[in-house]
Amino acid sequence: MLAEGISCGLHKIERLMRIQGLRARPRRRGLPKDKGERSVIAGSVLDRQFMADAPNRKWVADFTYIWTAEGWLYVAAVIDLFSRRVVGWSMQAEMTAQLVTDALIMAIWRRGKPDALLHHSDQGSQSVPQVC
Repeated sequence: MLAEGISCGLHKIERLMRIQGLRARPRRRGLPKDKGERSVIAGSVLDRQFMADAPNRKWVADFTYIWTAEGWLYVAAVIDLFSRRVVGWSMQAEMTAQLVTDALIMAIWRRGKPDALLHHSDQGSQSVPQVC
């Protein structure tokens, strides 16, 4: 209708389509693909003990993806369980092992090399086995 010079709101379009028995087809965004590669999974040393007695004793890591105007953006984070703060992070347009590695390197750079550290990952990542 806009192309024909007719201006109208969203609700009017919805009402007119409903009257005509028409339904809009939403655009589907493709989700990232799982490559299916898995390695041997280590046992959970953390054993769901998400409290830490001091800083730099227990770090947890994970990554996720978010939709942006340019497409999917992958974000990896490392969190100190004592302070509950993000100590390292990384963002990339592709899901690679380097994404996870960069977040860990940033955490070590910002906090220094800890003496005794437990680094935990949920191991659900497709790229973590390439790092270990």
